[in-house]
Amino acid sequence: MKFDLHQALNQLTLNADWVGLRQVNETTTTHAVRDGRPESSGRSFSQGVMVEVLAQGQFGYAATNRFDQASLQWAAEQAQQQAIATAKWAVHPFTADVRPKAVGQYQSPFQQPFDLISIADQLDLLVKVCETLHVSDQIVKTSAFAQTLETEQIFVSSNGSDTYQKLGLVITDYEATAQAGNVIQKRTDNGPLARCYQAGAEVFDPEQVLARVQRVGEQAIKLLTAADCPTTTTTLVLAPDQMMLQIHESVGHPLELDRILGDERNYAGSSFVKLADFGQLVYGSPLMNITFDPTVAGEFAGYAFDDAGMPAQREYLIKDGLLLRGLGSLESQARAKVPGVANCRARSWNRAPIDRMANLNLEPGSSSFAEMISRIESGVYMEANRSWSIDDYRNKFQFGCEYARLIENGQLTQVLRNPNYRGITNQFWRNLVQVGDRSTLEMYGTPYCGKGEPNQCIRVGHASPTCVFNQIEVFGGAA
Repeated sequence: MKFDLHQALNQLTLNADWVGLRQVNETTTTHAVRDGRPESSGRSFSQGVMVEVLAQGQFGYAATNRFDQASLQWAAEQAQQQAIATAKWAVHPFTADVRPKAVGQYQSPFQQPFDLISIADQLDLLVKVCETLHVSDQIVKTSAFAQTLETEQIFVSSNGSDTYQKLGLVITDYEATAQAGNVIQKRTDNGPLARCYQAGAEVFDPEQVLARVQRVGEQAIKLLTAADCPTTTTTLVLAPDQMMLQIHESVGHPLELDRILGDERNYAGSSFVKLADFGQLVYGSPLMNITFDPTVAGEFAGYAFDDAGMPAQREYLIKDGLLLRGLGSLESQARAKVPGVANCRARSWNRAPIDRMANLNLEPGSSSFAEMISRIESGVYMEANRSWSIDDYRNKFQFGCEYARLIENGQLTQVLRNPNYRGITNQFWRNLVQVGDRSTLEMYGTPYCGKGEPNQCIRVGHASPTCVFNQIEVFGGAA
């Protein structure tokens, strides 16, 4: 018999200002193939309920995976006791205003349901991916990974919230490693695990997948004989698959309000951004326009309501280079007195929601790719993240990419290997001089953005056009 969350809420006996129940059911199917041989294949199911209670101005949380009234009553009482116990050390008193009434539904867009592709067909495709990646005997390793997730989330609360959200998620990763003597180079399908979407079985279209991975294998071979990236200060062009990480690390994390308030300082670091900077700080050049937008169809972190019930909508975090609002839930907004967004998110049923990124995008400009390159006398073009390092304040960073091309006299010329670049966040973004048009816009994501104690690996989406930055330090692997 299907468990009735509404009835369970009504039957709770609790002296609290507000109570919410969030049920999450998630089925995960994973397949991995290495060098053309199936390596692992499995399916898992996770289900449970988080009970959230507001009492004496504070929130308490407790979760259970037992679907009976006694277990929910126990969890509610545990959450209430936690809230009361923390009240004496409260840094801010909350009311039910930070848990608005939410009513509605959401479903991920898809063209073909997952059940249209059988396990046998999916594994067969992954084997063919490995075979296609193996373009030469110099390819010493190939791997193909695919994961699909079907997630249902039901949220009800004592002030009338009633939402149902159903997500269909796809993650793929195709990689080729090439070797010639002591030179080893790896090329991936736009970066490790970067192809993450809300979609269906259409993601596994063999013609499209195999065409992409053919290019991955060929580029891995070319990197073996490529020149090392020069060490110089020059014009840097970043492809959308690298802009994904640039946005994530130097915009997303620094703008999380709980991080700025100090909540993450002992674990994941703080931020160079201060509360007084909102509405004042020139974050980047006038070409920099960053939006928070869980409403983008097919992007990895789409939803209609966050886990506190706030309706999701498109908001500018940075407009014309000026910092306007932070990545902060209603709770963080109340504490910081800074405008935020609908980003109170939890990784699973047994985690409390905190301030997280969702879909964070750089809006397109007006230049085609050919126009951007033609304007550059000397520079370096880079694709796909390989490594990253950024300090605890999300200020100084150093990123490495898989693949690069030299730009000479308005033309892409020789392939370069081991490309890296470094910078300081505001200075880097203020050197943004060209932003590609919508024809250069691409969408990627990550399934493993870690934050919180206990850790929550959240799903995040990023879309960006190709971008050009002036006066950037680039260097090769030997520098």
